[in-house]
Amino acid sequence: MLLVNWGLKAHMGAVGRYIFRTTFGAFMVVLVSVTMLMWMTQAMRNVDLLTSQGQTVLVFIGITGLIIPLLVLLIAPIALMIAAAHVLSKLSTDSELIVMNAAGMAPRQVFTPLLAVGLIVSLMVAAIAFYVSPKSLREARRWATEVRAEVVSSKIEPGQFTSIEGGKLTVHVRERKPNGQLSGVMVDDQRDPKERMTILAELGTILTNDRGVFLILETGTVQRQETGKRDPAIIRFREYAFDLSRLSPGAPASITYSAPERFLMELIAPAPGDTFAIEQADALRAEFHNRITAVLYPVAFLVLTFAYLGAPRTTRQGRATSLITAILLSVALRSAGFYGVLSGARTPALLVLPYVALLLAFALGAWGIGRGQVIEPPAIIVRFLDALSEGASRLFARPRVQAP
Repeated sequence: MLLVNWGLKAHMGAVGRYIFRTTFGAFMVVLVSVTMLMWMTQAMRNVDLLTSQGQTVLVFIGITGLIIPLLVLLIAPIALMIAAAHVLSKLSTDSELIVMNAAGMAPRQVFTPLLAVGLIVSLMVAAIAFYVSPKSLREARRWATEVRAEVVSSKIEPGQFTSIEGGKLTVHVRERKPNGQLSGVMVDDQRDPKERMTILAELGTILTNDRGVFLILETGTVQRQETGKRDPAIIRFREYAFDLSRLSPGAPASITYSAPERFLMELIAPAPGDTFAIEQADALRAEFHNRITAVLYPVAFLVLTFAYLGAPRTTRQGRATSLITAILLSVALRSAGFYGVLSGARTPALLVLPYVALLLAFALGAWGIGRGQVIEPPAIIVRFLDALSEGASRLFARPRVQAP
């Protein structure tokens, strides 16, 4: 930020600093507002942490708040486009763009402070995409697994047979020691229709690590009774790990991080023996390209917006049409990115689509900014908007009341 401010002072003067501050301030307002709104809608999906699972408000806010970096990653380019459109519309409405042009200030000089904001946003998006977002998603997955597993373990009362998952799993504990260790543990697992498993152990301890939450059983036997066979198979053990993560709704059997939850280097070079990476190699490759292109979208949206709104103009109708055109092109650009990434997981050749769309966006924007003239939207868009405006006018027009 200090380097950007120094560059503005050295090369852009008071006008450049004014545009930079106004655009960056508008960007932050839009980003925070929209992110908080989206966060509240997403947080309501995990309201069961407060209701059925009895967690505190701080735990609820902590877990749901960890998705905020991912929301910022998606919202930042749109917020920058809205901020740039707002600033350019304000400059045009107040005739400041016309005055700057008359004073010999070329459109690309007006674009320079906006580009500085775009580069800052791109750097922020890069930090979030490469580290902050996967780190937050991993922490959210681990925290939610621990909370839900604790809820399951708290249901186990000493001296009682506790039924879980519709009665298909029964757990009995003789007593719970002051240090939290369980003694006299019995687990009857009938979830597999092909096999019934009964575990008897002298001691049990709850263990949490990066792979999940487990009930570590000591000194006991595992009895497996396959369907259709008379005699069970009995195995003695000194230590046996029973996965508690599977007992909570929506929790995985173990914490295997998905593609969005992995760091950039884990997408490029997964650890040897990583089963998920072997089975989902296409998904990891698509996520890698999604992270790379995410850094370019803020500047691409900014270039398209300025190409249509940065030149001086005198008619308000032309500004509205150009703004809608810039929005439609940005939506098409981002849609091409989503489609390329999602389809690229199945068809790797389609991963080139986001790069082609970004290249076209930069080429179109550079051409428009270099001309320094108003870019007229395609005639089909103008006719569509005119028809839409006329239809709205007829729909909301008040009928005239004739005098008697």
